[in-house]
Amino acid sequence: MSITIEKINKYYAKQKALSDVSFSIKKGEVVGFLGPNGAGKSTLMKIICCYILQDSGCIKVCNIDTQKEEILVKSKIGYLAENNPLYNEMYIKEYLYFVSGIYNIEQKDKRVSEIIRQTGLESEKHKKIRELSKGYKQRVGLAAALIHNPEVLILDEPTTGLDPNQLTEIRELIKEVGRNKTVLLSTHIMQEVDKICNRIIIINKGKIIDDQKISTLKNKKIDLEKHFRKLTS
Repeated sequence: MSITIEKINKYYAKQKALSDVSFSIKKGEVVGFLGPNGAGKSTLMKIICCYILQDSGCIKVCNIDTQKEEILVKSKIGYLAENNPLYNEMYIKEYLYFVSGIYNIEQKDKRVSEIIRQTGLESEKHKKIRELSKGYKQRVGLAAALIHNPEVLILDEPTTGLDPNQLTEIRELIKEVGRNKTVLLSTHIMQEVDKICNRIIIINKGKIIDDQKISTLKNKKIDLEKHFRKLTS
């Protein structure tokens, strides 16, 4: 399994953010992680990526325990946070060189050129990040998440606030890179899930309430958005 999550619990003071969360994701799956605001999506993603610790339970990424081998786990994951924090005064190439240095990537020139081409940034590569549209800033975030060629890609609301054209472009980019990676994608956009994902996991109030393949819903002629609303209302 690429990701194995067993009985994860997380508290913020007395509030329980995650309650006995368990599921696993196989290599090559693209999973839509759905839930209303405050359901626990971002909290779980941050725990998977070793940014915060769970209070109990175990997570393994590529069969590596996140609490025992944090640095090794981080080398296996590409993470795009919801707010996509970037150094706005850096040029695109400068920023990607900086990130490649963090991962000790050899042949930085070659890898930066490859990832700029893969993420469609060639026409903008000489600009400062602050000069970019939101769509291109998301591309930079994805480029940084992919620069070290991770096995697992964690994307937290990657298309929030994009216009329809930008949304389509980023969706296609995620779909393309997801062919060779395991992807956990958090989103509120059901059309996005339908176009990109082959499985959904729904969380509400810190608990997993549904986990099934998109094809199963389609075979039963179940509308994804209505299904989501019914389970989370």
